[in-house]
Amino acid sequence: MSPVDHLLHLDRTLDELDPPRWATPAADATRLVRTVHELRRVPLGGLGAADLRTLVAQRVALPYVLPLAVRLLIEEPLLDACFYEGDLLLTAVNAPSSAWALLPEHAARLRAVITRLRGAEVADLPRGAAEELARFSAGAGPLG
Repeated sequence: MSPVDHLLHLDRTLDELDPPRWATPAADATRLVRTVHELRRVPLGGLGAADLRTLVAQRVALPYVLPLAVRLLIEEPLLDACFYEGDLLLTAVNAPSSAWALLPEHAARLRAVITRLRGAEVADLPRGAAEELARFSAGAGPLG
């Protein structure tokens, strides 16, 4: 199945679409590890903005979660998913370029969203955000 076909499977989970299924985390696993494991068992259609931000930040099943993030960002580019306005956008643009290479149409859509942002909107984002957005828009991969 093509990674972009996932939108036809919003009733399926990452454990189903991105094998192998993950084992139950260890009893002493961190809260983040337990959360990511739990999110892999949620149908794609049930993942919210904060869930997507977490999965993208942790680089989990990116061919499936990045398109969902882009879908939200088209509607609301500076969505406050969890921590601050624009956090989902900045997390998405910092996903590995190898993941975006699998999703050229979604990358192009996100670039279009970024180019429509006004300077004042970008200025209100955290320090370095303008550079991260410009780097993504230019087709360059994340730093570091």
